[in-house]
Amino acid sequence: MVEKKKAKKKTRKKGGGKYTADQITVLKGLEAVRKRPGMYIGSTSGRGLHHLVYEVVDNSIDEAMAGFCKEVRVTVHPDNIVTVEDDGRGIPVDVHPTEKIPGVELAMTVLHAGGKFDKSTYKVSGGLHGVGVSVVNALSEVLEVEIRRDGHLYHQRYERGVRATSLTDRGKATGTGTKVTFQPDTDIFTELEFNYDILSDRLRELAFLNKGLTIVFIDERGAELIEETYRYEGGLAEYVTYLRGSRSPIHDKVIYFEASRPEVEIELAMQYDGGYAENTHTFVNNINTHEGGTHLTGLKAALTRTINDYARRNNLFKKDESLSGDDVREGLTVVLSVRVMEPQFEGQTKTKLGNSEVRGAVEAAVNEHFAIFLDENPRSARQIIDKSLQAARAREAARKARDLARKKSALEGGVLPGKLADCSISDPAMCELYIVEGDSAGGSAKQGRDRSYQAILPLKGKILNVERARIDKVLSNAEIRAMITAIGAGIKDDFDLGEARYHKIIIMTDADVDGAHIRTLLLTFLFRQMPELIEAGYVYIAQPPLYRVGKGSKEYYAYSEDEREQILQRVTNGKAEEVKGINIQRYKGLGEMNPDQLWKTTMDPDYRTVMQVQIEDAAIASMLFDQLMGGDVEPRRNFIEKNAKYVKHLDV
Repeated sequence: MVEKKKAKKKTRKKGGGKYTADQITVLKGLEAVRKRPGMYIGSTSGRGLHHLVYEVVDNSIDEAMAGFCKEVRVTVHPDNIVTVEDDGRGIPVDVHPTEKIPGVELAMTVLHAGGKFDKSTYKVSGGLHGVGVSVVNALSEVLEVEIRRDGHLYHQRYERGVRATSLTDRGKATGTGTKVTFQPDTDIFTELEFNYDILSDRLRELAFLNKGLTIVFIDERGAELIEETYRYEGGLAEYVTYLRGSRSPIHDKVIYFEASRPEVEIELAMQYDGGYAENTHTFVNNINTHEGGTHLTGLKAALTRTINDYARRNNLFKKDESLSGDDVREGLTVVLSVRVMEPQFEGQTKTKLGNSEVRGAVEAAVNEHFAIFLDENPRSARQIIDKSLQAARAREAARKARDLARKKSALEGGVLPGKLADCSISDPAMCELYIVEGDSAGGSAKQGRDRSYQAILPLKGKILNVERARIDKVLSNAEIRAMITAIGAGIKDDFDLGEARYHKIIIMTDADVDGAHIRTLLLTFLFRQMPELIEAGYVYIAQPPLYRVGKGSKEYYAYSEDEREQILQRVTNGKAEEVKGINIQRYKGLGEMNPDQLWKTTMDPDYRTVMQVQIEDAAIASMLFDQLMGGDVEPRRNFIEKNAKYVKHLDV
């Protein structure tokens, strides 16, 4: 909804039209970082907090890529203090010739100062924003750095980015390396608790991307110390096996190669399995390029061309038969890592590679090495092509189903599904689509909604599990077709975010086991067929209340058992046992609410609670969907046994 505000009349003070030098604010040192931290680390929430660790670790990884570091140790101490230590060369401590301060102090207190800008020091370097450890220093209450080099141990301390002590020589020491300990500033960050899983996933990923490097992760915050060591001699080949999870490969050997070109160094690993999902991950200088780019374009083109060429040479096609990109990538897990001297990033989150020269280099390398694999492994080649042909036939069946549906004006024919109660506003940025479980809840939602901007699409029963189905089966499901038509942006390679009819898609299901299952099925569908919706922040989960507590003419809603008890304590003057005249209603389903209650608790933007669905790590998310929704029962059983203890409330 648009909130209208009265415009205040502006008044101009005497001399207010002048623009002179004294009006220009100069932020010295790292003041700019503290003034606008989001510009440097993305946010001051959990994402930005964890980015501090990544920036320090990236310095150590750069030393490893340059061949000078073999081990990195990351420790989270109590009070969320973090230490990152490596056995690299150590940050320089000699005095800079022009700035007249030690090299370490320059790196810690000046933006864009460091060895990354001198390609004789680092040929390639990581770090998402390239702002380095100086930003970490600026956003930390305290940062201490210890450096071992030249046979001595050096130390310096900073407070909120400002030097607190001079660089001191603490005596003789063996070995080389850098140790950075920092505590995020409570004045800056809205979240201060480091998440173990988020950090361990990233450190594991870095170990896969840098084969032979040892990364040790220690968490000292719990009752028992946790220590994990990541080291993968197989690099990306082991990463592919890890990402494939429980899905059975159709060829035993992981396809792996390394190639060096003047413009780019290339490392690739891939393997096909019996599933239907494509699982592609690309990296540039250890940065996860979620939005793809020229290296991904080259990879896709090479895969399609190489498989088609091999099949034609070996007479594996019928007349006029060929394979599309979607066909050859079905059931493929692939990791592509490139190292570029001067990467050019673009896209919404600066994670899309723009270097035009990289496409040709990647395409040529994949053409060459994948063709060699197919020629040397004819049995595996035949299995890959047979699977791709099955995908092509399913794609053709899906096309015919779409054509038939168009004739019936049910899909892409300009006619919205009959069960959709659409809104009157046509601006997608203002519109919300509630995907609701069941006709009963759908009826209440249709009556209770604000018709101007809220649309309702009720679903009947549980939709198809797309994790176990090919595209032809997916598109034959009536409920899925209704969703595709209502959202209006298409699916897979035909998806166009700009065509989405709603910028808020809210999943609203019952608070029971069936509702949770339906919600998971819907999320699986969106993640596999329309991931861009989630990445754009368009997907939400409604949070309907579990209880209604009524006393006289007043009513209160509780979203958990604890909240229900708090309400009881409050309305009974602190004595929960005195519950006379109080009516407690447990909502088993959305259909039990009347339209007014559903609006008030779950649909009114002024009072509702909705959770935005985000993808922190696409690889981990893909593995989780495979684990929970795939065909292998054992991983799902293990997951349930491991996590059942965390379920506070369960309705069967």
